[in-house]
Amino acid sequence: MNNYNIIITTGEPSGVGPDLIIHLAQYIWPVNIIACADPNLLISRSKELSLPLKIYNYSPNIKRKYRSIGEISVLPVYTKNKVITGKLDVDNSKYTINSLKKACNFCLLNNSSALITGPVNKAIINNSGINFTGHTEFLSKLCQKPVLMMFMYKNIRIALATTHLPLSCVSKLITKKLLYNSIMILHNYLKYDYKIYNPCIYVCGLNPHAGENGFLGTEEVNIISPLINYLKNNNYNIHGPLPADTIFQSKYLNHADVILTMYHDQLLPLVKYCYFDKVVNITLGLPFIRTSVCHGTALEIAGSNKININNIKNVLHTTISIMKLKYNYEL
Repeated sequence: MNNYNIIITTGEPSGVGPDLIIHLAQYIWPVNIIACADPNLLISRSKELSLPLKIYNYSPNIKRKYRSIGEISVLPVYTKNKVITGKLDVDNSKYTINSLKKACNFCLLNNSSALITGPVNKAIINNSGINFTGHTEFLSKLCQKPVLMMFMYKNIRIALATTHLPLSCVSKLITKKLLYNSIMILHNYLKYDYKIYNPCIYVCGLNPHAGENGFLGTEEVNIISPLINYLKNNNYNIHGPLPADTIFQSKYLNHADVILTMYHDQLLPLVKYCYFDKVVNITLGLPFIRTSVCHGTALEIAGSNKININNIKNVLHTTISIMKLKYNYEL
């Protein structure tokens, strides 16, 4: 997969996803950014933003590593209705899904080293009759690969054993098999993609105070601790379970190569409070690199030039750094 392509989707077309792509096009990057998007949407939004944009239809026969400011390659996917900035349209939900499928298949055909996904509105997609819980689950099913959601800022990496599901379902899914698979994905990612050959993994408990030796829940005693002990005995550098109100102290964050948490809201409130415009969402386990911003569609400021583009720039910088390490690219 010796190429410098990164494909990016708009996500929800009426939100800030198109704005992010147009803003990225205002910089020179050491990669070729390809927008999997409706070209008419990008041109229209660029006029709203008063930013220059020149579109080239993507062609595999044209190898242009660098472009001029305001230029971008596009792999076309078209919306059903004309997009009104800031206004959701259920009929355009298929565009969001179709662009994601097309971008994913583009990567699976080795046309791109990485996929960056724009923010989506899950409710409008589900209202259209499409079952969609999130990018992570969707890409896992599309690629038929078990995956893991991880958030990264500099050397801080925190992952989720479970993703978008009701809290009442979490404890049923915390099994030795799930945790073993999650830890193996983390271990292999850090070892082979980040060249950390003996990664230090900290594991969070599920219950308050990590169960208090079974008095506040038995998952730690029956599932999490036995698995950690098994892995320790097999020479894995793994520690825990530690309580959620303890594990994010600097003495653990600074020592761990990654922390594995048990469920969505055990991690995300902390991440979004501390690192909202800095943290990058990475899907581990796919046959290509997938990254994303950690904010939503921001319908109220789409097309207004009020968006903070630091997160998307951090996402792109992180994606490029992973490409350099994973594929030994000289970027």
